[in-house]
Amino acid sequence: MTVVCRKATEKDLDALVTLIQLYAEQGIMLPRSREALQRQLDTFIVAEDEGEIVGCGSLMKLGDDLIEIRSLGLLNKYRGKGLGRQIVEFLIEQARQMKVPKVMALTYQVAFFERLGFTVVPKEIFPEKVWKDCIFCKKQHCCDEIAVMKRIDL
Repeated sequence: MTVVCRKATEKDLDALVTLIQLYAEQGIMLPRSREALQRQLDTFIVAEDEGEIVGCGSLMKLGDDLIEIRSLGLLNKYRGKGLGRQIVEFLIEQARQMKVPKVMALTYQVAFFERLGFTVVPKEIFPEKVWKDCIFCKKQHCCDEIAVMKRIDL
């Protein structure tokens, strides 16, 4: 397995739509239309294995000092092989280059993020996230995702 993480391009759009839809159908990720993904394509990275898109993730700046990792997903056959870590580390490096000191995520995979140096924090400390995305989520009033955050050295 020789997986490469890189910025997403227009030719990756169909694979991104498919991958995110798989997670959205399970209620793990917010659904995103093809049009929305096309508008946000510059925020996405993909993990590619021999020409196949096998994972993705994106960064959404929520303020001058806060950025969110979102739309993080892998094809099932790539789970448990360190690829999720590779994607998150790539995204953290991008946040560092953008000079954003705090990286957060809403997740069901708390242990995964803790292994990468994130800590659990109250969701309420992120009003930027609530007003940007949560107001559109069907789980808005019964959110069961856990907020995690990591401060990075710039």
